[in-house]
Amino acid sequence: MLDHKYQDIINLENLLTAWQGFLPGKRYKTDVIRFAANLGENILELHHLLYRALYNYFDERFVYDSYACRKNKGLHRALKRFKYFAGRVSNNNYQTCHILKCDIKKFFATVDQPQLMNILKRYIADADLLWLINQVVISFQSSRVGIGLPLGNLTSQLLVNIYMHEFDMFVKQELRVKYYIRYADDFVVLSNSKDYLVSLLPEFEKFLTDKLFLKLHENKVFIKAYASGLDFLGWVNFPHHRQLRTSTKRRVIRRMRYHPKAETVNSYRGLLGHGNTHRLRQKLGL
Repeated sequence: MLDHKYQDIINLENLLTAWQGFLPGKRYKTDVIRFAANLGENILELHHLLYRALYNYFDERFVYDSYACRKNKGLHRALKRFKYFAGRVSNNNYQTCHILKCDIKKFFATVDQPQLMNILKRYIADADLLWLINQVVISFQSSRVGIGLPLGNLTSQLLVNIYMHEFDMFVKQELRVKYYIRYADDFVVLSNSKDYLVSLLPEFEKFLTDKLFLKLHENKVFIKAYASGLDFLGWVNFPHHRQLRTSTKRRVIRRMRYHPKAETVNSYRGLLGHGNTHRLRQKLGL
């Protein structure tokens, strides 16, 4: 069980540390200035506190091949792991590697809040801390009461990883799936056997529906051969190269067209360095 308690988190030192961690790059924004003017009243709302208190405990329990919003993981490591798995399954491209690709429909918007709290209760004993987490969870307003988490929030990103850890453990421990990678709501399984992948799909659907009240996106579930190229995490992955997804390429070109900021240029230079994008980098002057 997590040994942090409410009073361990809600103390002045932690509050101020969380505030200082939030400030860089945002100090002169109007809403931040307004927040700082009433810091004493507002500081309890800093979600970073919960994130800092909960992250290490849960992160060390997550399966190795969960890559979203985790230290020393991330998108590029997920892509590298995918290439490694594909090499193993295909025996360095001497055998056919089939890939089951799945995507959860409206992921953040359909997380069941009561079920999330039920999961957290298995790990956290302190009632006050559970109450605090619940206040963050239920603060999200949607058309359906008790459903959804906000996007782009550190605490939300951790909470959905905790939520999907239930699925990860089902896949790894109960189904004993070897070549599985998940990045947020995107996940893949690699195998030599297409029939094996077909057999997994109803198992996945049943668990997600019955245990987590989530649904797979009907238009984003398919099985493909690696040799024909798999669209995964923004890149179309082939045995010997990786090319940028067409929609991503168009977005990069559009945003680079009119005097982009230095940080935008650096961001795209970093992105394009992870695939076969020589012509595009020449065209954009990167």
